Amino acid sequence: MKFLLVFDFDHTIIDENSDTWIVRCAPERKLPNGLRDSYQPGHWTEYMGRVFVYLGDNGVKEDEMKRTMTTIPFTAGMIDLLGFIGENKELFDCIIVSDSNTVFIDWILKAADFHKVFDEVFTNPAAFSSTGYLTVQHFHAHHCAKCPKNLCKRKALKEFLDKQLERGVSYTQIIYIGDGGNDLCPVMFLKKNDIAMPRQGYTLEKRISQLAQSRSPVQCSVLVWSSAIDIMSYLKLLIKE
Repeated sequence: MKFLLVFDFDHTIIDENSDTWIVRCAPERKLPNGLRDSYQPGHWTEYMGRVFVYLGDNGVKEDEMKRTMTTIPFTAGMIDLLGFIGENKELFDCIIVSDSNTVFIDWILKAADFHKVFDEVFTNPAAFSSTGYLTVQHFHAHHCAKCPKNLCKRKALKEFLDKQLERGVSYTQIIYIGDGGNDLCPVMFLKKNDIAMPRQGYTLEKRISQLAQSRSPVQCSVLVWSSAIDIMSYLKLLIKE
C-alpha cells in the first residue's frame, strides 16, 4: 500500500514565486519596464532566460542568488508536513512537478534539508554557464494545447506513473497538491479514487469550481487546504485506515 504525493512548488511548498523572488537581486530590486513588458503568455521560460541575462549583465553572482533564494518562506505548516512525510517514506512516494527550475528548487530544498523527502523533481533544467550566467531550458516538448510550451504537468505525471508501473510500483491513491492554472491539466487526469488538493483562494481552486458549475467536474475528490497542516491531517487519516 503506497501513496503518491505530487507537489507543485511555487505558492505550494514555498509561499512565493521563486522566479519573481529572484528580482530582489536586481539593481533597486526591480526590472526595467522593457524587460518586464517582454513577457508573452505561454513563454515564461524564455522570459526568465532574459531576466537571468539581465542579472548576469549587472554582475549578480551565483552566491548572491543562492543567498536570496534560501530566504523564501515556506507555506504555513509546510515544514511540519514535509517532516511528517520524511518520517513515513515507506508509505509515501513524493515528487515535485514545477514550472520553476532545477537550480532554485535544489537550493531551497537542500538549505532546509528536505531534498531527501522527494523521490524525483520534474522541472525546467537550469545551470550556470562558464561566464557565470544562469541559463534555463524547457522541461520537454509536448502537444497539449492547455499548457505552457515548456511543460505539460499531466504528461510529466503520466510518464512517471508509466515508469513506476514498469518497475512494478502502482499506487493506492494519488494526492495532487497545487495552486496554479497549470495544475488543472494533471488534476483532470486523476481518477475517482485520487484526491486533488488545491490551495484555498488560488487559481486551481477557482478553475475546479468553475468546472463543477459547468457540469463537467473533475473525476477525483477535491479537498481544499489553506495550511499544510490540513494536508497532514488528511495523510494521518489515510495511514490510520
